[in-house]
Amino acid sequence: MGGAPIGPSRARLNALCVMRHAPCGGCITYVDRPRGHGVMSAPPRHHLLDGSSGCISYWEWGAPDGPPIVLIHATGFHARVWGQTVAHLPLTYRIVSVDMRGHGHSAKNGLLLDWSLVADDVSELMAHLALDAAIGVGHSMGAHCLSQVALAHPGAFARLLLIDPVMLEPGRYAVGVPAPAGVPTAAGVPAPADPQRHPVARRRDHWAGWEAFYQHLQDRHPYALWQPKALEDYCRHGLRPSTDGDGFRLACPPVMEASVYMGAVHSCLYGRLKDITAPVTILRAKGPEPGDDRRMDFAVSPTWPDLHTEFQDAVDVSVPHLSHFIPMQDPALTAHFIQHPGATARQAVAASNKAQGG
Repeated sequence: MGGAPIGPSRARLNALCVMRHAPCGGCITYVDRPRGHGVMSAPPRHHLLDGSSGCISYWEWGAPDGPPIVLIHATGFHARVWGQTVAHLPLTYRIVSVDMRGHGHSAKNGLLLDWSLVADDVSELMAHLALDAAIGVGHSMGAHCLSQVALAHPGAFARLLLIDPVMLEPGRYAVGVPAPAGVPTAAGVPAPADPQRHPVARRRDHWAGWEAFYQHLQDRHPYALWQPKALEDYCRHGLRPSTDGDGFRLACPPVMEASVYMGAVHSCLYGRLKDITAPVTILRAKGPEPGDDRRMDFAVSPTWPDLHTEFQDAVDVSVPHLSHFIPMQDPALTAHFIQHPGATARQAVAASNKAQGG
């Protein structure tokens, strides 16, 4: 883009947003003003719940009394990365998108080596909002989280869409076995005991603003695979003002992200998933090639190809033309699967092409 500013200027961005500071407790703290293209043709509403283990941030779109959809993002992301998917969904749904603990505006109390902590937060939020028989949609670690919630609360979901979930080949959960390419470790060796020493913990954490963040990522793998508006959403909402007043820092601190990756090999759900009675659709991206386990590539699917056999009622849908970042690479396809759980990959691709004018 020739170094030109990406998206609206900072003055324009300020005009699009309203900021209100308030204590954690269910209040609205940040509301986008309506834009021309209209996300669900209405602005998202931001709330903070004073949860038992810290503040839980979540965003809502759509009809307050509509059929609920619960969206849970991947490691290192935030609730607003679903914006482009939401833009393809009807206004009649009530959509709740959660900032996982340690991410976005939610509390950052300690590290996330224990993945059950995130599931506890989501369960508490769903109980607070009286959500049941929801459509649960989770990406990567977020899909693992929703599976835990479904196990603990059988009535929580009418159905689940698990998008390239971090549920590894069974042998990967053995002690000392390196994780696959989609769950990064240092050059194919087991992750260090200290999250500070994990390579992800060295991610650049200081930025002048979201525009600089965008320009840094837009031509880099795997972000270059994303739709530009999805990357813009990630960058615009993925930074928080630095506490020292100097620029911005990642809303998910790098050491927090590293701790999540380190917890992957200790988060096996196998042997329990058949207790989930809700129907499940599993979307799987392109898998690793021989030798991929010797390098970090976030674009490669971490999902065990036979994962569907672990569930009572699950369908496996392979989309090998897409990377691990399915919702950011093809939001329209993602939205189609949310609305049509029995869709084939071919049908979803056709619907996506039509939605994008192809």
